[in-house]
Amino acid sequence: MKQKREEYKELPDGDLKERLDAEKSLLNQLEINHTITPLDNSSSIREKRRNIARIKTELRARELKKEQ
Repeated sequence: MKQKREEYKELPDGDLKERLDAEKSLLNQLEINHTITPLDNSSSIREKRRNIARIKTELRARELKKEQ
């Protein structure tokens, strides 16, 4: 888990926003696929949600840091 946080901290804002959009679209696709045909490994949906939360947290932390 620390590896992903550190990885996100190293990325510039633009790349983080691109990754956020990509993760959201992948999550949406996974949820649609899971609705139609249940996935073998449904924990991938949880992992995508958590990655989205990590990215949003990092973006928010940077936003607050800029305000100071």
